[in-house]
Amino acid sequence: MLTTCGKFFQWLRADQWKLKFSKCTFARVSISFLGHIISSQGLSTDPAKVQAVLEWPIPSSVRELRGFLGLAGYYKKFVRHFSIIANPLTDLLKKDQLFIWTSNHESAFSVLKQALCTALVLALPDFSLPFHIETDASGSGIGVVLQ
Repeated sequence: MLTTCGKFFQWLRADQWKLKFSKCTFARVSISFLGHIISSQGLSTDPAKVQAVLEWPIPSSVRELRGFLGLAGYYKKFVRHFSIIANPLTDLLKKDQLFIWTSNHESAFSVLKQALCTALVLALPDFSLPFHIETDASGSGIGVVLQ
């Protein structure tokens, strides 16, 4: 009887797939992938990237603010109400808007950094439960939700 790992390699061999073992990782409890940590608990932020957000200095220009919001926005799925929290900061990016940093912006900046520091772990779906597909359509678009 083949183990799961044996079946996997047998499948690869049958389809003539090649592996570069120096780039492979097997039997790990968690793995870092594209700035995320994937584990049996689910998907979470990479602590190294979150540390970079926490150490980010107060932006003094639109360019610096775009850089911060770009990095923070990569993890927005982990922060409830990300867009609402970041709204004062994104308002500074509007065309013909003067870059004037106020206490309101400072507060949003701090709250966003703190929210990223305490980000949730997104749970993986329970594949033993049924999934449902909800659809909606109009003359100009189609929407689908997997629940």
